[in-house]
Amino acid sequence: MTDFSMLGLNPALLAALERTGKDVPTPIQARGIPPLMEGRDLMGLAQTGTGKTLAFGLPILHRLAGQGKPAPKTARALILAPTRELVQQIAEALTQLSHGTPTAITTVVGGASINRQIDRLVRGTDVLVATPGRLIDLLERGSVSLAKVQMLVLDEADQMLDLGFIHALRKIARYLPAERQTMLFSATMPKDMSEIADAYLDRPVRVQVATPGKAADKITQAVHFAPQGDKAAVLREYLSQHPDELALVFGRTKHGSEKLSKLLASWGFSVGSIHGNKSQGQRERTLAAFRAGETKVLVATDVAARGLDIPLVAHVYNYELPNVPENYVHRIGRTARAGREGRAVALCAPAEMADLRAIEKLMNIKIEVIGGDVWPEIMAEAARAKARAATGQNRGQRPGGAKAGGGKPGGAKGAGGGRPGGGKPGGKPGAGAADAAKPRKPRVHPALAEAMAAERPKRPKRFSQKPARRSDG
Repeated sequence: MTDFSMLGLNPALLAALERTGKDVPTPIQARGIPPLMEGRDLMGLAQTGTGKTLAFGLPILHRLAGQGKPAPKTARALILAPTRELVQQIAEALTQLSHGTPTAITTVVGGASINRQIDRLVRGTDVLVATPGRLIDLLERGSVSLAKVQMLVLDEADQMLDLGFIHALRKIARYLPAERQTMLFSATMPKDMSEIADAYLDRPVRVQVATPGKAADKITQAVHFAPQGDKAAVLREYLSQHPDELALVFGRTKHGSEKLSKLLASWGFSVGSIHGNKSQGQRERTLAAFRAGETKVLVATDVAARGLDIPLVAHVYNYELPNVPENYVHRIGRTARAGREGRAVALCAPAEMADLRAIEKLMNIKIEVIGGDVWPEIMAEAARAKARAATGQNRGQRPGGAKAGGGKPGGAKGAGGGRPGGGKPGGKPGAGAADAAKPRKPRVHPALAEAMAAERPKRPKRFSQKPARRSDG
């Protein structure tokens, strides 16, 4: 297939594609659009940056053409995405293609005014692009109905699994009609994906244009071994080598990313940050400045940067390696987009050696070493054990409540461990024992915590006693 005119799209869409400079379909578009035009369900596996949005967007817009106004509080097509940024990006791409047509495209995300979103949904919409959490809020309020949905898209489905949205997807499924066309797109294929496929898809066509876990061919990957405390200085050296090129830096946590951003700014870099603690307006302004080249460095968490399409990003730095290897593939996929070349450098501390090996195993490659020496196995294991103790949990496990000597290093404060004096320096003797008696909330993965915080509607503060322990229900 050589051009979009062979796909049977209506003339208005072909004109929009020509206007936006898109004349040759990518592999996922060429292989995915024909079965979708026939009304088949589809599971599409493709790397990030390969044009998945148009692969599902064009068939949706083609089918909706000429259907007239939607009924109040309804949607004809529902697109679910894991992050606010990805929702906005999808909506912008579809708006470009539907320019000059009556097709209505509406977004609903956490971190924005729910009342304004309710007002927009009163008139109904053709395409609703949403994050799962905010959509559930609107469904429970009766502000939107999914009974008229003809087409459902699950975009970046693997990320939804990573963030724990599987329960939200099950809840949303109860509001959807049985007769619908469903499209699932993902860059990786985790084990739980089959559960989503079985629940949502009906005899789907499977289109795979790249091996899951494989990065784009034009990304040059490298690793630099450095102690955690030296990483900022190492990153500074790399960023100084290309002051006029866009660089994306990934951290694991909101607090750590913001701290790094401020440090880089103090060194004179033009830097911004996006993470779950930023308002939607702040994130949009920061991204706009980065896209325009006004900001050269963007520090981000996995959740905030998922699905970002900024073609001019030339460098991706993994300041901290992800503990989910598939996330590494998504991170470095922010560069080498639209046929360009890109570079991805990982900074690896001793405690991250196991994460690096898991990434190499997933991608079936050996990443080139461009700095430092490979950490000895004994040092790596000791550092990892120390990191586990500091967080009070093993990888992939929740802390099982108070344990003898468990929790923070040294066990319970004031009971033979912790700081001298049983509490904070200068505190009252024995205060640590009381602290140890307090129940601790179970920790969750930082990415999931960020996603949950972003989706949770703002509530007024209540001056009530906190429950002894939060139930997972």
